[in-house]
Amino acid sequence: MHPAIRRQTLGDLLQRSAARVPTKLAIACGDVRWSYAEFDALCTRLAAGLARQGIAKGTRVAVLARNSHAFAALRFALARLGAVLVPINFMLKADEVAYILRHAGATMLATDSGLSTLARAAAALDTAVRDFVWLPSEHPTSPEPGMTAFDALAACDAVLPEPALDGSDLLQIVYTSGTESSPKGAMLTHDAVIWQYVSCLVDAGIASDDLTLHALPLYHCAQLDVFLGPAIYCGGSSVITSAPTPDNLLPLIEKHRISSFFAPPTVWISLLRSPLFDATDLSSLRKGYYGASIMPVAVMREILERIPQLRLWNLYGQTEIAPVATMLGPEDQLRKPGSCGRAVLNVQTRVVDDAMNDIRPGEVGEIVHRSPHVMLGYFHDDERTAAAFEGGWFHSGDLGTIDDEGYITVVDRKKDMIKTGGENVASREVEEAIYRLPQVSEVAVVGIHHPRWVEAVVAVIVVKAGQTLTEAEVLAHCNAHMAGFKAPKAVVFVDALPKNPSGKLLKRQLRQTHAELFGPA
Repeated sequence: MHPAIRRQTLGDLLQRSAARVPTKLAIACGDVRWSYAEFDALCTRLAAGLARQGIAKGTRVAVLARNSHAFAALRFALARLGAVLVPINFMLKADEVAYILRHAGATMLATDSGLSTLARAAAALDTAVRDFVWLPSEHPTSPEPGMTAFDALAACDAVLPEPALDGSDLLQIVYTSGTESSPKGAMLTHDAVIWQYVSCLVDAGIASDDLTLHALPLYHCAQLDVFLGPAIYCGGSSVITSAPTPDNLLPLIEKHRISSFFAPPTVWISLLRSPLFDATDLSSLRKGYYGASIMPVAVMREILERIPQLRLWNLYGQTEIAPVATMLGPEDQLRKPGSCGRAVLNVQTRVVDDAMNDIRPGEVGEIVHRSPHVMLGYFHDDERTAAAFEGGWFHSGDLGTIDDEGYITVVDRKKDMIKTGGENVASREVEEAIYRLPQVSEVAVVGIHHPRWVEAVVAVIVVKAGQTLTEAEVLAHCNAHMAGFKAPKAVVFVDALPKNPSGKLLKRQLRQTHAELFGPA
């Protein structure tokens, strides 16, 4: 039997949709509009062009770019070759980007005009990158010297080599912040991502008649693999934009008659507060999705009151599970406020104690999963992979409760992660940066409720005796050494940090003490 007969890879999904609905709109971005037939043919030509550049099965190709039609095409072209996508957060600093490039062993870096300076600076920091690809943006710009133009690659007329490829092959390495100072590369196969697509189609109601606006960064697995990928799989239509701001989003929803939209609570809040909101025709918007953090109940009620035809879904998960694990549907939004729902179709989820026993309703335990969505492991990191899979389950690192109906609520993060504006921040990474200030005796970094960011990074600092330190000095130091979203939104100076008798820092107490730092929760 020919190996391609039973093959199920990401590239196959696009081919099948193009065969089913060749003339239907697949991708719109700026002035670009591609039907499914056009999108599929372009991805094949692009893959052939990349093959001429030496990209082959297993080659790691990094992308440091904002959302565009070209980003979407590159994603599917790489999958068709069996190459491995390494999407990178464009808010990182050059040395943070360079770490990922080195760790992944990326030899090609795709970027755009707005990020090319950062891309070049990062690649120069002892990485294996030897080729740059320039991606056209949502708004037309000219290719930069020294970079291979996307359009040139996509004009290739060579025959695309068909690699020996199946669903068990590696599709992408997505780097995620951990409690350690270095990020971890979650290895996800075609199978893992596609099984996750199936869960999204069934439990999140993603359908072929959706016209979805993709505004959150495609470097993040939520927009890329919960919305864009499933939309292509089922033959839905997608509008891609790079600016998740109210002034951009609201007119696009009205212009394109968008029916489906995902954003973290911070973006939904910004839409509600925009002076454009009441003047915008949102009658086409039928499906709303949120994730990354809990939606405040008052905000949820306001969304449903001001967009009465909208149905809301809360999707919870993490990069390592490709990423959806649980879902809270429209019928439960007000019945189970704050809950992340129950496991989706292809996931088994438990909440357990340290001995891996199921906890009773109301108790707090760690959320663990089994699923074909789950990653292979962390790239070049056997120790952290073994810890994540201890006991035969994937350990999320999140602490939660489960009620008598099986609905889960996340109450804390075992790994001490802060989720601010939809981005993960490892508190230890921020603490280590602050500890470089010679005036600092002790520091604890925690997440505090914030009206805009939902959770804000706050540094609580004990200054050394006889030394002085100001909030402005701390913030300047942090902004110079890490991405802006990781830097504290506020600094609190205290005489001592709360600890238990064994000397363990009580971060939960700090969160309680400073809970209203930015106003009532």
